[in-house]
Amino acid sequence: MAKAAAKKRVSTDGNKGGGKEFDAFLKRYPKTAEVDVFVHDMNGFLRGKRFPVAEARKLWESGIEMPRCLLFLDPTGDDLDPGGRSEALGDPDGTALPIPGRLAPVPWADHPTAQVLLQMHDPYLKGETNAGKPSKYCPRAALQGALARLERLGVTPMVAVELEFYLLDQTRDRTGRPLPPKNPLTGQVETSKQPYSMDDLDAYASFIRRVAGNAEAQGIPASAAITEYSPGQFEINLKHQPDAVAACDNAVLLKRCIKGTARELGYNSTFMSKPFLDAAGSGMHVHVSLIDRAGKNLFGETGAKGEAMLRHAIGGLQASMAEAMAIFGANPNASRRYVPGANVPMSPEWGHNNRTVAFRIPAGGPKARRIEHRVAGADANPYLTMAAILAGIAHGLENELDPGAAAETGDFARPADPRIPFKFGAALEALAKAKILPKYIEKECLDLYVDARRVEMEKFHDVISQREYDWYL
Repeated sequence: MAKAAAKKRVSTDGNKGGGKEFDAFLKRYPKTAEVDVFVHDMNGFLRGKRFPVAEARKLWESGIEMPRCLLFLDPTGDDLDPGGRSEALGDPDGTALPIPGRLAPVPWADHPTAQVLLQMHDPYLKGETNAGKPSKYCPRAALQGALARLERLGVTPMVAVELEFYLLDQTRDRTGRPLPPKNPLTGQVETSKQPYSMDDLDAYASFIRRVAGNAEAQGIPASAAITEYSPGQFEINLKHQPDAVAACDNAVLLKRCIKGTARELGYNSTFMSKPFLDAAGSGMHVHVSLIDRAGKNLFGETGAKGEAMLRHAIGGLQASMAEAMAIFGANPNASRRYVPGANVPMSPEWGHNNRTVAFRIPAGGPKARRIEHRVAGADANPYLTMAAILAGIAHGLENELDPGAAAETGDFARPADPRIPFKFGAALEALAKAKILPKYIEKECLDLYVDARRVEMEKFHDVISQREYDWYL
């Protein structure tokens, strides 16, 4: 029964004929030997299987059964059965189906390999009302729901994602901490703190060119690359597009591309929010404008209408920011990024051409007017982050919220706004009590996120740290 539903779903997604996309791919890449298939979980991990190419075609015909708990395993791979949603139900399978258009080669693999991103569908269980549909626990499905709510208002988000990350040496220091990479030109451990440095771009040109080539081969619309504020830190942008779900697919796949390319060239890489206490954290900045059915930027309209829509959107982002902090800063390490003086916004302020605020209106003409959401860490789940942003915007539009005056000055060192729970534990409690986000995002997905993070934190703290011995022994 589940397989029949999967076939119907694949056809609905525009992949009529089951394996036509796969057959066309093999015609173009006839030497393909293996196919990596994976879902993206709440923690940002890719989890799946590797098939011999001869066995992979069935995926496009009926999908593949995989444990539904793959969506919410903890970062170590344990199923902590959050809220009794997995082991208590017998650890049920869901049906994972290929996302049309996401079959691509893996250029960094050591032999011909393909990959495809999957979406999990709920199983046929007693009392299950969502059977055969995209899983209510799936972050991608949560974004699809939030996007549909916004589009009912007659607007479409035009979005882009910017990802910051670190290249690292493949070894660690004697305590297990990460080390910056060695500069390819000098062979010395990287110590440069030169944002937008052309010299550093030259030094790491092989890596940047390889990422660009690999991304192009996979159909990922990567754009500009810059060096960031700390040794070995970079940012690679994705191009704007009017499909928020596809934009997050691209962010997920770009992360894998960067990690694979880094390994290929002898580095490690990380999107951890704060891998070094004495260096800049890594963020995920999301650019959003709203367009009408003709593709016109509604934020860019001259006169009161465009200004009012922009202000209402910002007002909604301000109103929902506290509830969404557990999504934007998705773990205890992410909380370390939110400290005064660390180039991170510490309040729900907004402003024009002002990087110290949470919601920045970048410089540029009316056609390019947009909101840059600067709060999330680079290791936040892209789908849930985008869903929370779009939920805030929809809430602001529907209720015509006013954001107050724009910040005229900037100060990264200003104290944290007490209304915003920057510490992860407090942020989880704020999400658990959320009033705004559940109106726009599948509540069961949000509840699972809270339950999964709570049991994860119990496990996280169930260890005696070295500092405890140093201080209290």
